[in-house]
Amino acid sequence: MKRVLVTGGLGFVGRHLVARLIGENCDVDVVVRKESRRKTPPSWRGCVTCHEWDESTQGLMDILAQSKPDLVFHVASNFVAEHTPQQVEAIIQSNVVFGTQLLESMVAANVHNLINFGTSWQHYKNQSYSPVCLYAATKQAFEAILQFYVESAGLRVITLKLFDTFGPDDDRGKLFSALMRIAKSGEVLNLSPGEQQVDFVYIDDVIDAAFLAADRLMTKVDSGMESYGVSSGAPLSLRNFIETVSRVIGKPLNVVWGARPYRAREVMELWTDFAPLPGWTAKYSLETGIRHTADSYV
Repeated sequence: MKRVLVTGGLGFVGRHLVARLIGENCDVDVVVRKESRRKTPPSWRGCVTCHEWDESTQGLMDILAQSKPDLVFHVASNFVAEHTPQQVEAIIQSNVVFGTQLLESMVAANVHNLINFGTSWQHYKNQSYSPVCLYAATKQAFEAILQFYVESAGLRVITLKLFDTFGPDDDRGKLFSALMRIAKSGEVLNLSPGEQQVDFVYIDDVIDAAFLAADRLMTKVDSGMESYGVSSGAPLSLRNFIETVSRVIGKPLNVVWGARPYRAREVMELWTDFAPLPGWTAKYSLETGIRHTADSYV
């Protein structure tokens, strides 16, 4: 794996992936939209080639033809837990149309290796497929499209289905950021009753899984598609998670339980019927991950 191309490199998981790839002396190409280029980290200068994409299929074909990567990490996605009608087009554009343009461009450039990122939310109530939300449904739709390109064009694909991720440098405005905010300010955070199950995987473990999957794809997978869950192996209730955060950081968290209702399709029980990625287990305990993440907010 000498040259890789990354989509979604400016997102939380993507930034950590690119940083690790740089550290491994890979030649890294990243697809960015013109309006996003100004957000590229200073550490990328001289290490990463950024390709501005005009959102056309031909534009992406030109990028793949120029990059000619050994492998593509498709990290880009538009995550929305509960969508509004105004968000439908953007979700489908990001999670289905862009991914299909990428596959078409890979075939044209004779690039056959792809690490794809899915979500455990494709498996509501531990079913073989039942989407928690529209976002999860678009992830499944993209996998169906992937199967066509695997069977018709010989692509080799490993999909890593992620549970919750967390770690330093997280600008997504998700739960951990909110907890760090109220720990500092003392303000109140209104939450659901908190009995739903969560599974937080520290970002370094997620990137380890991505590298292990890439190695497996390049050395052990002759053809087809494989899919694995990336779980900490230690799920717990939301209440217990927040109690653990409070204990580790040594500060009270002013949470009002039951002030908000559960979502319409709240994940009360996590997906467990997944194949684990061979050779991978989470190295970071929840407590260690919390400590490292909290330190980054100081």
